[in-house]
Amino acid sequence: MVRARLASAFAWAARVAAAPRPALASEGRTILAVSACKGTGAAVATAVRTSSGTNGGYSRWFPAATFLPVAAFMIQDPTVEAVELERTFIAIKPDGVQRGLISEIIGRFERKGYKLVAIKLIVPTKEFAAQHYDDLSSRPFFNGLCDFLSSGPVVAMVWEGQGVIKYGRKLIGATSPQASEPGTIRGDLCVQVSRNIIHGSDGPETAVNEIGLWFKPEELVSYTKNDEKWLYE
Repeated sequence: MVRARLASAFAWAARVAAAPRPALASEGRTILAVSACKGTGAAVATAVRTSSGTNGGYSRWFPAATFLPVAAFMIQDPTVEAVELERTFIAIKPDGVQRGLISEIIGRFERKGYKLVAIKLIVPTKEFAAQHYDDLSSRPFFNGLCDFLSSGPVVAMVWEGQGVIKYGRKLIGATSPQASEPGTIRGDLCVQVSRNIIHGSDGPETAVNEIGLWFKPEELVSYTKNDEKWLYE
């Protein structure tokens, strides 16, 4: 975000500096030098040089203070570092698909401010489901989980955002709907633990493994949404 603000500050200040003014040459060009101070993230306009476009016979340097307010205004908060975004795997299980809850679940993640970077509809085989639930292979309910996940279409998704792994789990709610708080997906939309409609990665390592299992690298899309400037500093 700081780099984006620096770029904006540079571009805007350059346009301001290049505009015709009595104090500057009416014909010619203006060069704005901007330096970024790594320690504070501050952008400082160091100097402006104008040279004649007619005979090149003179040049003038203007003091740094002339354009310092421009950079300060554009950056606003020079101490903010770039926001670190992460990705998580979210799956709407066959019961969620069959109950027509796809748009409801996607809408909750979107309204929170998270960004969808991959999505597909797939009917997993039981063998694939076993790979997904590999960490639960020793549990007595393992076969039942695999049977259910492979019983119909699943909406597989990857969501991106700051803290999306941990907070995505909060949006989903506790594994048992009976223990889920009202306002969560499971707390509002389902009743039994065996029909809890949604899955979400429970940690960074799990997210990486599950995304790699369900999606090829080329299926993940990196892009910038217009509303990100209203979500992150």
